[in-house]
Amino acid sequence: MTPEPQEERDRLDGLIPVVYEELRGLAGLLLRGNAQLTLQPTSLVHEVYLRLIDQRRMDWQDRLHFLRIAAKVMRRVLVDECRARMAKKRGGLKVALEGEAALATAAPEEADILTVDRLLTDLQALDPQQARIVELRFFAGLTVEETAEALEISKATVKRDWAVAKAWMTVEMGRERRER
Repeated sequence: MTPEPQEERDRLDGLIPVVYEELRGLAGLLLRGNAQLTLQPTSLVHEVYLRLIDQRRMDWQDRLHFLRIAAKVMRRVLVDECRARMAKKRGGLKVALEGEAALATAAPEEADILTVDRLLTDLQALDPQQARIVELRFFAGLTVEETAEALEISKATVKRDWAVAKAWMTVEMGRERRER
């Protein structure tokens, strides 16, 4: 039996307080040092929430399922914001990549959100599982253990695919920078 829209909204409203601070912290990491991007972490989380409540018939299974969906929505919000800003004026919009969520293995650097989105789309065609791992680790901030649980794969597989995907994306970002 499919829940009624109000029941779905009530479940989403129940999940938000549980993951709100986690999403806000992740939004802060994604937006840090980004003077060109007008979104604030709280605004980004609220935009994600608004888009999630617009979803039809979402059956939230648990916290990790919610975070998987939220990661996709957060990616879309950031990409949409970048595209809107770039339509108004030229220039790159950057997102800081640091710590565990870093795509590069060297010192923290900046990566263009649209480049990350384009590379994830390319990676999806090459290896859908690696693309899902990057999306969950980068946009949802999940740990190796949480990612393994969310995708129902082993931690060793997550670690291996994460390392390969980071290396591939780092090479591709470098190639794009050299071509500019």
